[in-house]
Amino acid sequence: MQAVEVKSFLEEKLPGTQVEVEGEGCNFQLNVISDELAGQSPVKRQQAIYAHLNPWIADGSIHAVTMKFFSSAAWAERT
Repeated sequence: MQAVEVKSFLEEKLPGTQVEVEGEGCNFQLNVISDELAGQSPVKRQQAIYAHLNPWIADGSIHAVTMKFFSSAAWAERT
């Protein structure tokens, strides 16, 4: 699995969300930029991502995922 596949898939499933993905194979680090998710609890944020990744986790295509969440303003300040 490639990072670009994960990025495209999540951005399609979560409109208004930008996802920066690092890693390859079965281990990925996600920077998720979303004003909608920024207003949710940390658990709800992760659940929103895992809901879409679970089929790939279940079949072993993805083994490990780490996530950081940013509002668009926080992301702009960071870069």
